[in-house]
Order: sequence, then C-alpha cells, then structure tokens
Amino acid sequence: EGSSRSRPSAASRRDAAPERMLALTSRALQSAPVRAAPALSRAFSTAERTYGGLKDEDRIFTNLYCDGSPWLDGAQKRGDWYKTKDIVLLGPDKIVAEVKKSGLRGRGGAGFPSGLKWSFMPKNNTDKPQYLVVNADESEPGTCKDREIMRHDPHKLIEGCLIAGTAMRANAAYIYIRGEFVYEAAVLERAIDEAYKAGLIGKNACGTGKDFDVHVHRGGGAYICGEETGLLESLEGKAGKPRLKPPFPANAGLYGCPTTVTNVETVAVAPTIMRRGGDWFASFGRKNNSGTKLFCISGHVNNPITVEEEMSISLRELLEKHCGGVRGGWDNLLGVIPGGSSVPIMTKETCDDVLMDFDALKDVGSGLGTAAVTVFDKSTDVVAAIGRLAKFYAHESCGQCTPCREGTTWMNKIMDRMVTGDAKLEEIDMLMEISQQIEGHTICALGDAAAWPVQGLIRAFRPAMEERIMMKQAGKL
Repeated sequence: EGSSRSRPSAASRRDAAPERMLALTSRALQSAPVRAAPALSRAFSTAERTYGGLKDEDRIFTNLYCDGSPWLDGAQKRGDWYKTKDIVLLGPDKIVAEVKKSGLRGRGGAGFPSGLKWSFMPKNNTDKPQYLVVNADESEPGTCKDREIMRHDPHKLIEGCLIAGTAMRANAAYIYIRGEFVYEAAVLERAIDEAYKAGLIGKNACGTGKDFDVHVHRGGGAYICGEETGLLESLEGKAGKPRLKPPFPANAGLYGCPTTVTNVETVAVAPTIMRRGGDWFASFGRKNNSGTKLFCISGHVNNPITVEEEMSISLRELLEKHCGGVRGGWDNLLGVIPGGSSVPIMTKETCDDVLMDFDALKDVGSGLGTAAVTVFDKSTDVVAAIGRLAKFYAHESCGQCTPCREGTTWMNKIMDRMVTGDAKLEEIDMLMEISQQIEGHTICALGDAAAWPVQGLIRAFRPAMEERIMMKQAGKL
C-alpha cells in the first residue's frame, strides 16, 4: 500500500481524467499531435532541469492502487478506449512515427527503442498472419509492476494490444502470462470478454473494419520463458528453450510467422502516447530516457511500493519521497540493486546521486532493467544475498548452452562456500573469470543475468568477501 503523502489523490484522478483526456485527445488525433497544454508542464530549476515530482494529471496508470473499478465502465471513466477508432485508422506508419517521436524504450529490461522495434515487422506480407506477443511472464526477482497493470488497469493493456498490433500490422495478440498469476489472468480474461462484448476487439474492432483478436496463454512458471524466443517455444507447446538468432522473431516468430514480442508496460502506455502525443511523453526524463516509468521498490525501506514516476528521478528522491526512506535512515544504506536481480548491485556512494534511467545507471556499471529497486541496509549479509541469486539462476538455466549450464552451477557452488567463508582468496578472481566466460557466450541473456550480480558483488564488496575468508581461516567465524 502507498503512503498518503506519496500516493496520488484518487479523487483528483477520477474527477479530472475524462475531461482532460477529451481535451488532449482532440488535439493529439490530428495529423501532427501537439504537445500537451502548458498546465501539464513541470518545473525547471534556473540552473538545470529538475526531474521527478510527477503530477497526478501526468500519470498514465491512474488505477495503480485500484482506487476505482478495473472493469470497462471504470476504465472508460478514466479515459480509456476514447476515440480508439480514430487512432487505429491513423494506420501503422503514423502510429509508429508517433511512438518513435515519444522516445519510448522497452520497459521489459533491454530498453530497445519501441518504435524502431515495431517498424521491423514486414509491411507487404500477404502470405502469413502476423502476431503481437505480450510478455507478461514477470519472473525477474523483485519485479512486480506488470501484475499491477493486469489486475487493476487491464483495459490499458487490451487497448494497447489493439493499437500496437495495428502498428505492427498484426492479426492477433497473445498475452503470455506467468502461470503463478492466477488472479491476474482471471481479471485479464474477464476484461477481454468485456471488450469483445462491447465490440472493442474481435470482428470489426472499434468499428474500424479491422479484425483483431486477443488471447491469454498461461505459462508453466519458468524464468527462461521470459526470454522472447523461449516464450515463443513455450507458446507453441514445446520446452521453453531459446532459439538461435537469426532468424529474428520479426521475420520468423510464432508458428514461423512474423512476430513482435514486447512487454506489458510498453504496450499499455501506447494509447496514452497516441492521445497526448509523442512530444508530451518525450518531455519527461532526460534525452534518450523519455517518459514515465513504474518503479517497484522493495527491501529495507519503510514503505515498499510500486509507483509511477518520471524517468531520470534521482534514486535518493525516489526512495525518500515514495518509500519513507531507507530503514534506519540514508546513512544505514548498504547498497541497492536498481533494476531487478540481474543487474549489478551499487554501493551507497554510487546511490547518493545516481539518476534512475537507462544511461545514468549504465554509466555507473549497473542498469535500469525492469526498474525493480531492491534496497539493502547494513544489517544485510550481502554475500549471502547475492549467493541466493546465484542459486536462483543455476536452478532456472534451461541447460541448452554449456557455458550457462555448467558455469551457473560452478558459480553457485563457489558462492555457497563464499557465504560460509570456506573458500580461498584466489577463488574470488576465479569466480570473476567464470562469470566472464558465461557472459556473452550464450544463446540468450540468462547467462548475462547470472553473471552480472556476481560481478557486481566482487566489484563493490570484494573487501567483505576477503574479510569473511580470512576470519574463517583464522578460526574467528
């Protein structure tokens, strides 16, 4: 639950949303959507831009805390499905152009420019159907943003499927949802049924003359199926083992047909971008790091929360404004994993002034990933924490690639001994070497995801590892 000081006012969102959306949409649906009204602009300091402090009227996910109904009547009151027909009739090229203008980058972890990715789909294909596949297999430890969209704002995702599918010239969308998301899948299926009955999807979707179906497929609970080609294999009824590329999914994806796989949040923001205009979305965050973002913050904070904020907000402001700060105060902070378990941990010194966006976190040797922020205070056994992640990745490796299959097991065994101190000092360098032999040598990115937490631990907390080994050797542990 969000605190009263950080959560947007439910009443202000519900009262203002439809009227504001009406005004904004009439402009955004013209041939060249214009920037939002001056009332929506945010403050600039005299010296440099100030990021953060997202206003209620600028929030995309207006039912994040389920203050209103998740069903069709509530969604329409919040401005969803408004003039969707006009957006669809703009056609693929104009939709893709607007998404490119917005600067939207994928919200599933890789951060690839969305408009560019959508444009890879064939434009003159008449032989095969084309598909949009939504990756709702949210299995990255610490990540809990897509589930909030699916259970509280499902119509944003469904409308986004229609608009993104139109941009990709797709005939249907498949939402591949994590098997453990039982409630979320039930909500999503009911919302899809509502959309069919209202004529919003299916035959002649929204009266556009376009047929577009949306299907939900429940996964079996494997982390590897979050990788796009592993997901496609699972969707086809096979073991979820990633495919070699090329061919890429845009050429030969689901059932050998052109396919784009994209994240829930990426698809769900598309309708709002089209209504308010790409320039509006691009006005948030630093250059090449545009938009608003859902941050899911857990660990040693006073108020764990999933919150929508402006990209490029500082990590410290994000934690202190929305989470009540670090447990025991900022000086009690040990480190932070800023983007889900697969990105390297950062020390407090790095956290003091780092910004939460793709480029800033890359510059400090970490990454935004899924924006799942895990906070560790000084009571944490950081070696044991990363050791637990090493065990997770060894367990979730599909075993297809030798470096990952063998290397994750080796790292797990060494990390188990690091936790107890039953290791040698030279094994720290050996551990780093093993991680580097996995990184970049596998079909999919699970190898990288397994290597980076261990590399981050060694770079940031090597003295703690060495101290534990020496204490054990001295008989003090």
